[in-house]
Amino acid sequence: MTKPVLNRRHLLAGGATLPLVTFSGTAGRAAAPMQGAGMPRFNRFMLGKFEVTTLLAGTRTVPEPQNIFGMNASAEEFAAASRAAFLPTDKAQFFFTPTLVNTGTELILFDTGLNAAGISEVIRAAGYAPDQIDLVVITHMHGDHIGGLMGEDGVTFTNARYVTGAVEFNAWSAMGNDGFEAKVRPLTDRMALIGDGDDVAPGITAMAAFGHTPGHMTYMLESEGRALLLAADFANHYVWSLAHPDWEVKFDMDKAAAAATRHKLLDMLATDRIPFIGYHMPWPGTGFVDRRQDGYAYVPTSYQLMLES
Repeated sequence: MTKPVLNRRHLLAGGATLPLVTFSGTAGRAAAPMQGAGMPRFNRFMLGKFEVTTLLAGTRTVPEPQNIFGMNASAEEFAAASRAAFLPTDKAQFFFTPTLVNTGTELILFDTGLNAAGISEVIRAAGYAPDQIDLVVITHMHGDHIGGLMGEDGVTFTNARYVTGAVEFNAWSAMGNDGFEAKVRPLTDRMALIGDGDDVAPGITAMAAFGHTPGHMTYMLESEGRALLLAADFANHYVWSLAHPDWEVKFDMDKAAAAATRHKLLDMLATDRIPFIGYHMPWPGTGFVDRRQDGYAYVPTSYQLMLES
């Protein structure tokens, strides 16, 4: 018997339909269960001889973002920038991204997330244990950066030394802040205070980036001709802060100084084409800065940091 032939002419003809195909052995099988939203907890790459791991210590949805970002922008300006970036204006997603740097001789943690349980869990997910951390560097003293230093069982990183900026430590030491007193003050005898241009380890240099807090610091990593900036909170959102460096941010303690720091670092990152890790950038927190006619834009990494040279 001659089999019918289904060709392009038949498919294009009006009213043409395809036969229903069924497979035996599948009747009655239940649909696969929904798994819920998910994402990896860590991202790792090489920077020269350094192994760099970003850690997702937490993420949460925050309502009414213009109460935090673009406080000196009009509602119309904020809405227009959000629409151009395909962002809603009624909510934002926050990310909290500490970073591990394995230099080959030391395991260094930059910032500690919101709490001890969260940072300990994600460090273990990345293949380490909290007691393997040799050095903890605190970029500044906001609660989402110092929260993991102490927990219900005491010190989280039992074998670590600690480093932070002298300007930052002294400013918060005089404030009487509860978080500082509970999480940082008890570690004073194990903490070294540094300044702009000081090295915390070979190839890791402190850079003053004041404004977000009195002594906020960033850190430049350099190994075998490759560089990357651990940029902490110099820009707290990839559109409403980085792309609009003059927009005021609620959490910037000195808003004018913070804006000046943003301009300085954005110009450096764009001019030198250096990648950076932003503590609150979209996960996994790695990107570049592109100079645009009207300012700057965040360019998330794709595979660039996977390449060894």
